[in-house]
Amino acid sequence: MICRDLEGFTGLVEIGSITMGRVYNSSPTGEHVMGKMDTNVKDALDHVRATTQELHGAISDAVAKRGGATKADLEALAQKAKAVTESAKGSISTQHDAAKKHLADAVTHLEATQKHVGESLKSSGQAFQTSIQKALADARASAQKVSEAVAAKRSAISAKTPK
Repeated sequence: MICRDLEGFTGLVEIGSITMGRVYNSSPTGEHVMGKMDTNVKDALDHVRATTQELHGAISDAVAKRGGATKADLEALAQKAKAVTESAKGSISTQHDAAKKHLADAVTHLEATQKHVGESLKSSGQAFQTSIQKALADARASAQKVSEAVAAKRSAISAKTPK
């Protein structure tokens, strides 16, 4: 269990037995308007990448758990997958063209992750193992696609920056 004071300081929150980052809507202060917009877009994509990586790690931890993932673990993963998917969908429209395709691919993998986690909640034995492994593979692929979107966005920005 995470101490509430520490939770406020670190931004970590515990759902079931899985610790994840908490989502904050913060805006930078003291910047001119154009810089603020770019910072928020960058923060949104970086946030999607971080939460996608957290989702992958949480699924990986659930797979590696000695006693197996509990129903509460799987329900938390399902909630996390849904939240990350919605966040990624919301970020697509704010991205440069190069990043949009990668982010759309990531959303496809995140939706598949949601589906497989949902299947794992309803299954046991080999069917459970298969669905959770598929969820892990799709979470890994989504994290990769979001990282590619971040790289594409940075590349587009650096190409526009005069040298």
